[in-house]
Amino acid sequence: MPWNRVMLKAFGGPENLQLETVADLPEPGAGEVRVRVLVSSAAFTDVMIRKGMYPDVKDKPPFTPGYDMVGIVDATGRGATRFTPGDRVADLTTIGAYAEYICVPEHHLTPVPEDVSEVDALGMILSAVTPYQMLTRVAKMQAGQSLLIHGAGGAVGTAMLQLARDAGIAAFGTDVASKHELIRSLGATPIDANAPEAALLEATGGGVDVVFDPLGGDSLPRSLHALKPGGMLVAFGFQNEVLSRGGSIPMDFVKLTLWDWLPNGHAAAFYSIGAMRRKHPDWFHEDLATLFDMLVEGRIKSVVAEVLPMAEVRQAHERVEAGNVAGKLVLRVSAP
Repeated sequence: MPWNRVMLKAFGGPENLQLETVADLPEPGAGEVRVRVLVSSAAFTDVMIRKGMYPDVKDKPPFTPGYDMVGIVDATGRGATRFTPGDRVADLTTIGAYAEYICVPEHHLTPVPEDVSEVDALGMILSAVTPYQMLTRVAKMQAGQSLLIHGAGGAVGTAMLQLARDAGIAAFGTDVASKHELIRSLGATPIDANAPEAALLEATGGGVDVVFDPLGGDSLPRSLHALKPGGMLVAFGFQNEVLSRGGSIPMDFVKLTLWDWLPNGHAAAFYSIGAMRRKHPDWFHEDLATLFDMLVEGRIKSVVAEVLPMAEVRQAHERVEAGNVAGKLVLRVSAP
């Protein structure tokens, strides 16, 4: 049976993403299941992978991108007993989800509750597990504390603001003016995206307990100076470097390590969802299941900018790279 997938032919721009048809379905191996993918997403992480700048991906083109997915189990391989055909499942695939069918080890998959839509479930995988783990596993924040996140109007940022509100944490978020109303609607205080150190300190009333920085480069010193004494800087991305706005990914790691070591009263850390999952695989399943429960209870929601067909993957990547997407951009891979 023919099926469609997106192939990245070479590292570089969105034009290197090409839709192709494959003649025969992939067969699941031992311990694997075949999943018919319903939805995936266009995230900044996918942009990094497309450009060959994501440290966790060692594959070389051609390959199929796609960092997360929700789908329906279609077939099971030998010895795979956790799921049966028809079950809805979610996974952080890193690559491979821009395809109508994908075979994955069954132990990677997390069940999706019946009363959660595939689009809402998708919003929890990368975009909500990331801030949830940074809040609870890395920074270990408590009610009454305060945080600042850059890019607050994006997919990760909007999830972070909701989690902070739910936990009783005061939140501030930088972003472009067009996203300030969205940030306010999620219970946070918006700040101009390019606010200098003095403006950040003024807006936050003298600094925050934790800053979450997905920008990297020149943004890291600015974030460090927005901390209260004893505060923590958590970096989780390299947007400035990826978008050629200066900085060096290796130097960012050096800075964070040095700042964490120096007796400057601050802690610094780098968060990677892939590295955390490899080190603590059970945490990923636990945290995603917790977020699904919060979604059912109405304590968090997926902020979805738009759902586009997979055939428009190039346009989706262009929009994410331009930085004007409010919330999560979803790719519809196949019909429910």
